[in-house]
Amino acid sequence: MIEELKEKVLAGGQVSREEALLLARDGDKQGLYRAAGEIRDRRVGRGFDTCSIINARSGKCSENCKWCAQSAHFHTHIEEYDLVDESTCLQLAAANSRYGVGKFSFVTSGRTLSDRNVERICHYAKEIGEQFPDLHLCASMGLLRKEQLQRLREAGIRRYHCNLETSARYFPSLCTTHTTDEKVATIRAAQEAGMEICSGGIIGMGETLEDRIDLALMLRDLGIRSIPINVLSPIPGTPLEHMPPLTDEEVLTTVAVFRFIHPDAYLRFAGGRKLIAHIEEDAIRAGINAAIVGDLLTTVGSKVAEDMEKVKALGFTIQ
Repeated sequence: MIEELKEKVLAGGQVSREEALLLARDGDKQGLYRAAGEIRDRRVGRGFDTCSIINARSGKCSENCKWCAQSAHFHTHIEEYDLVDESTCLQLAAANSRYGVGKFSFVTSGRTLSDRNVERICHYAKEIGEQFPDLHLCASMGLLRKEQLQRLREAGIRRYHCNLETSARYFPSLCTTHTTDEKVATIRAAQEAGMEICSGGIIGMGETLEDRIDLALMLRDLGIRSIPINVLSPIPGTPLEHMPPLTDEEVLTTVAVFRFIHPDAYLRFAGGRKLIAHIEEDAIRAGINAAIVGDLLTTVGSKVAEDMEKVKALGFTIQ
């Protein structure tokens, strides 16, 4: 069955929800991982996409997302600050440009961003674009309006990030201050503004296998080509701080099934990498072809140079 569905995907077909569930439940896990890696190699090749993020505004978020250290509803003792200054952004952009990182993203806490701060980010983006034209600029700033997204696009920010996080069914169990529909509306507005989209989710938050597959299918319906796969890093002070970790098999199976559903996408290592460091190479073989490198928002990330060397050693070319 794995080989049959692999050939279906390679021929341009799509796996259904039922077929995806069969893949995820198949006992031949190594066969599943190999097939997913072959789909990646044959559909998109062995280029590896890298991006980095700057935590451009931290904490004090009005939203009650149960996984997040930045929510004002929880006591997580993270550093809190308003929008960073231009010099800090330029220094980090310069460092990433030196390392050959492909994309650089501004990430701000909060439900949305004021028009004033959108204009400040636009100014930063223009300066970075002039000094480091090799960097592809991205942003993750919550539920922005279409006109704000258009301003960012005009300033040179080409990709907008808005994670769906989990299935529409399970999301209300994790957050009640905004909805999946609001996230989808933001994604569609960014697409209408001419931006590429990066959107994925977090696994290990108590969701079912069906929830993970439904997330993957929703992303396919939206035409998403850059998909971060985060593994929950339970943060003390959040409601999910005692969530048990996923097994290695659950993580690798999720990656492989996502690859079957998204044969042409960039499946991106994101949060929780420290927890799965021992299976990162296996996950790359099972379909991963992108990563957020360097430090993440409120948890430890990875060293950029080490990431680059690891990926090259596995036979990939850094894009």
